[in-house]
Amino acid sequence: MSNVKLSVLAQTLQASEIVNLGAVIKEKIKQGEKIYNYTIGDFNSSIFPIPSDLEAEIVDAYKNRYTTYPAAEGILELRESVSAYMKQRGGLDYAVDEILIAAGGRPLIYSLYRAVVDAGDKVIYPAPSWNNNHYVHFTQGEHIMLEAKEENNFMLTASQIREHINGASLLSLCSPLNPTGTVFGKQELTEICNLVIEENEGRAVGEKKLYLMFDQIYWSLTFGDTKHHNPVTLEPKMRDYTIFIDGISKAFAATGVRVGWALGPANVLSKMRAINSHVGAWAPMAEQKAVSKYLLKTEAIDSYFIKFKSEINERLQRIFTGLQQMKKEGFMVDAIAPQAAIYLTIQINYAGKMMPDGKLLATQADVTSYILNEAKIAIVPFYAFGATPQSNLYRLSVGTCKKEEIDEMLKSLKAALKKLG
Repeated sequence: MSNVKLSVLAQTLQASEIVNLGAVIKEKIKQGEKIYNYTIGDFNSSIFPIPSDLEAEIVDAYKNRYTTYPAAEGILELRESVSAYMKQRGGLDYAVDEILIAAGGRPLIYSLYRAVVDAGDKVIYPAPSWNNNHYVHFTQGEHIMLEAKEENNFMLTASQIREHINGASLLSLCSPLNPTGTVFGKQELTEICNLVIEENEGRAVGEKKLYLMFDQIYWSLTFGDTKHHNPVTLEPKMRDYTIFIDGISKAFAATGVRVGWALGPANVLSKMRAINSHVGAWAPMAEQKAVSKYLLKTEAIDSYFIKFKSEINERLQRIFTGLQQMKKEGFMVDAIAPQAAIYLTIQINYAGKMMPDGKLLATQADVTSYILNEAKIAIVPFYAFGATPQSNLYRLSVGTCKKEEIDEMLKSLKAALKKLG
C-alpha cells in the first residue's frame, strides 16, 4: 500500500521532528531504559495539575450535561470572560465579536493561515520557530524563513523583515518564543509594528493587507525582570492588522483541556470561524462553560500563578546553573538565562568529537543521538524548528521535569561528555 497515490499535499507534508523523536523515546522506555525526557511542550499532570478550581468547574459542567455543540464562535459567556480577563491582565480591550474560541491554539493558527494566505503568497516567519513551515506548506505559500539570531534574543528585527515585506500576506511572530523561551524587547517590537503600519498604509484601496499573527500563548509565564510586550499596546494602529493567538493550555498546564482564543479584527475572525466550522475545531461545550467561570476567579488565579510559576522557574534556574557550572569546568556547553515559558535554550558543542568506540560525531544529529543513547537525555535540536542542521542549540522543556532528578541528569550528561575525545 506504500505506493498508493494521494494528494500532493499529503505526499509532501513532512512529519514533525518532535513526533519522530518521541517515537524513538517511547521505544527506549518500552525496552526498560531510563530516559530524562525534556522534549515535549507539555506537562506531567502529576507534577503540574490543572488548577483545582478549574477542574471542579469542568466536573460540574459535565454533571450539568453541557455536552451539546457550542456556538461556532464560542459561547457568549466565555467570550465575555476572555474579554474581561485580557483587559484586566493583558491590557487588551476586545469586544465579544472580536474574540473567537477554538479547541486550542492550533486550529486558530490553521484557520488564520487559511483566511489570509493564498497559494504563492509570501509568509514571513523566524527560524527557529514552531510549525510555521508546516502551515505555509498547507497553504502553498512562499516561505520567507529568516534566521532569528542569538544576539537579537532569537527575535526577528525590522531590518531583517523590511526587504521581504513588500507584497507579503502574513508575518508570523511568537513571544515568548517556542522554542527559545525568549521575548521581544519593547523597541524591537515597536520598530516591527511601525514597519507593518507603513507597509499597509502604502497599499492600494482593495489590496489585501499584511496581517501579523502574534502567538502569545506563553505570555503569563515570564520570570524575574522579563516584560511581555504586545503590538497593539505599543502601537494602537496595529489593532487593524493583528490577530493574537492565546488560550489556557500553557498558562494553566491545561494542554488537554483544549480551550484557546484569538483576538483580532471582527471581519478576519468571522472568516476564521467559518473555516473552523467546516473542520469542527470547536472547544467542547463543558470546557467552555468551565473556563468562562474560572477566568473570573481573580484570587484563585493569582494564587495558582504564584506557585506554578515558582515551580517552573526553579527547574529552569537549577538546570541553567548546572550547565553554567559545567561550562566553568571546561565542558563545551552553555545556556541562556531563563526569561519566559517552560523552555531553556542550551548549547552542546561536541560535533567533530570522537566517541569511545572510535566513531566520529560528524554532525549535530550525531551529537543528539549520542546524548540520548549515552546520557539518556532527550532534548529537541533547533534544527527541528527550522534552524540549520549545523545548529548546536537545543530546546529543553521542564514541563515534565522532576526536581529530584535534575542533579542525576546533569551528572549523567557530564559522564557522557567526558567520554568524548
